[in-house]
Amino acid sequence: MGGRDGDQRLGVAELGEELGARATLVQFSSAFCAPCRATRRVLAEVAAMVPGVAHVEIDAEDNLGLVRALGIIGTPTVLVLDAGGRVVRRAAGQPRKVDVIAALGEAVRVP
Repeated sequence: MGGRDGDQRLGVAELGEELGARATLVQFSSAFCAPCRATRRVLAEVAAMVPGVAHVEIDAEDNLGLVRALGIIGTPTVLVLDAGGRVVRRAAGQPRKVDVIAALGEAVRVP
């Protein structure tokens, strides 16, 4: 999974859903994005495996203000949030399950 963001925070107001108790995987997708479907499967599997982790999918086309505010330039883009909604990791493209799990491990350790 890609770089750090650190200062950005997201919550129910931005996501439309509750954060996970330990971490949240936020996926920005678009209707005709084939890698988005595979990304959805990977993130849903990881969220089901790890207690306290939520997966939220956001339609980029329906949320252009948020997309611009976060600098999302393509789909899929995945943000890993810690329990407080702080963006700790970001990656563009279809992630591998092992990378998502590693990024989650980092998110849950962040104080």
